[in-house]
Amino acid sequence: MIAFLRGRVLDKQPNRVIVDVQGVGYDVHVPLSTYYDVGEPGAEVSLHVHTHVREDALQLYGFLTSLEQQVFERLIAISGIGPKLAIAVLSGIETRELVAAVQRGDVARLTGVPGVGKKTAERIVLELKDRLAALTVSVGAEPLATALPGDRLRDDLLSALQNLGYHRPTAEKAIEATLSGSTEPTFEQALRAVLRELMR
Repeated sequence: MIAFLRGRVLDKQPNRVIVDVQGVGYDVHVPLSTYYDVGEPGAEVSLHVHTHVREDALQLYGFLTSLEQQVFERLIAISGIGPKLAIAVLSGIETRELVAAVQRGDVARLTGVPGVGKKTAERIVLELKDRLAALTVSVGAEPLATALPGDRLRDDLLSALQNLGYHRPTAEKAIEATLSGSTEPTFEQALRAVLRELMR
């Protein structure tokens, strides 16, 4: 089982990162929080890894912090929540906010994440309240990033949001609301802003 990877970022997309470890490329699924902070291609990266084995596939899920990994592993231990939905949850709500929402029993906040209905949110609160109590939450650093031209930025944002489970019309409306009047934000800045818009 692979539990940790250290290498260079070969390529990155909002839901996956390819890590070059001495000439071998590992395709790792990541939440947005990790995507934001891994750096650009060529940057050194260290990831905590959860190896998920199925009959037809072996998939890697990577996290910059052990806290994210622990929350992910607690989420997939809940009946009805697989790795894909767990990554969507960690992408739709920051880890420290997720822990706080669970502690408060804030079902409404959790249902704001694409793919999480009321019953799933209630199950997350019920099953994680005690398990998350011991976890301490740290605040991540802001990533370094570069700005993208407007049209390409819109296309990249739309693709990222659709990959995260948002419907195209909803995503397009949020992108327009976010980018109108803003001064050439980076992709990471724009994606954070659009996700905030969608959570309103």
